[in-house]
Amino acid sequence: MNGTTHVGAICPLYHRAAELIGRRWTGAIVLALAGGAVRFGDLAAAVPGISDRMLSERLKELEAEGLVARTVLPEHPVRIEYRLTEKGRDLDAVMAAIGAWAVRWLAPAGPTAAPANDAIPA
Repeated sequence: MNGTTHVGAICPLYHRAAELIGRRWTGAIVLALAGGAVRFGDLAAAVPGISDRMLSERLKELEAEGLVARTVLPEHPVRIEYRLTEKGRDLDAVMAAIGAWAVRWLAPAGPTAAPANDAIPA
């Protein structure tokens, strides 16, 4: 052996999944939708710092991937709600694992750190 390790090719499905949920704002949007159907304005308020344009773009991407469903309610004025599909809800365990990892490895050390259980999605 020459001290190098041979790494096999990354599974294309894994790569696609990592790219999808790793896009900026996507994780926050999925977490905000985990509680049920949400209107656009409420979703924008739940994800601080995201522009309306970016939120709209990410929602369209997530809808195209089958993670989010958009429902137009026939009211006056028209109301639009977004919710996770079954495929989107299947990310719950993944998001919880990422949250736990973040608390363990990214949270500041010491007594000023926020309690770990407040940062992990249920």
